[in-house]
Amino acid sequence: MGCGLKWIKHLRTINHHKRIVRQLCFRLGMYRQGLMHDLSKYSPTEFWVGAKYYQGTRSPNVAEHEAVGYSAAWLHHKGRNKHHLEYWIDYDLDNGHQMIGMKMPVKYVVEMFCDRVAASKTYQGSQYMDSDAYDYFMRSKSHYIIHPETSELLERLLLMLKEEGEDVTLKYIKKEILKK
Repeated sequence: MGCGLKWIKHLRTINHHKRIVRQLCFRLGMYRQGLMHDLSKYSPTEFWVGAKYYQGTRSPNVAEHEAVGYSAAWLHHKGRNKHHLEYWIDYDLDNGHQMIGMKMPVKYVVEMFCDRVAASKTYQGSQYMDSDAYDYFMRSKSHYIIHPETSELLERLLLMLKEEGEDVTLKYIKKEILKK
């Protein structure tokens, strides 16, 4: 695929992902988060790297990391978007200043859930199944630096999605999780 077309395809992927997150967030009454989600992806730091490494089947940040040893786009992105667990990594002042996951506010855990569902739908396309986001989380969980309560809530929601489907899970999130 020529470089000239990659930026258009990358833009379509971003817009598709954001549309799904927006729809999920709106169903939960999280209108501001639905509108503001991932706006940094349009910044030059993230957008042009994403266009350069666009493949359509996985995050271009992974390809950038493979090519240069790190992803400047990802470092930029995770530092500006509170729905990423990596945003919430800080020093533990009580235990030798080791790095730990801080407990995320519930609204960002829910946005992270929506983000993971949208990413799965975007990259899996017609092959998407409600188990995809859960399976990805479980494969990756062992290397995350994440607060135990944040991890438990995200895993519980992803498992509910896998076992009971999107409608039941979103209804539960809206009535039980966001009402607390």
